Amino acid sequence: MSRFLTAAALAAIGLSVAACGGYGSSSRTPSGPSAPPPRAIAINVIGINGAQSFSPNPATVSAGQTVVWHNIDTTTHRVVLNDGELDTGNIAPGAFSAAMTLVAPGPYHCSIHPPMVGSIAGGQ
Repeated sequence: MSRFLTAAALAAIGLSVAACGGYGSSSRTPSGPSAPPPRAIAINVIGINGAQSFSPNPATVSAGQTVVWHNIDTTTHRVVLNDGELDTGNIAPGAFSAAMTLVAPGPYHCSIHPPMVGSIAGGQ
């Protein structure tokens, strides 16, 4: 029985040494000031669907937030806010628009297919 306790005690010591990095470990990282972690950016994705529609529609995006359109249709589209504050340029099938900061919510359309309309409602 004493062998069992000795083996168990040695195993416990070995585990605690391994958890601390072991003997003679020189892989310590220097401590000191570090750069703050990068700030996460919420990106709102609006899909351009095959039925020449947008999803979600209306989308809820607050002014100052980032929005991206994803063209999941088989034809090129170009999204323009009706007030002219945002223009994605042509978005090829399967592609994403550049990430853009929304100035103000409002209606938008595809300038290539004018009947194709959508709306962005402001969020909280």
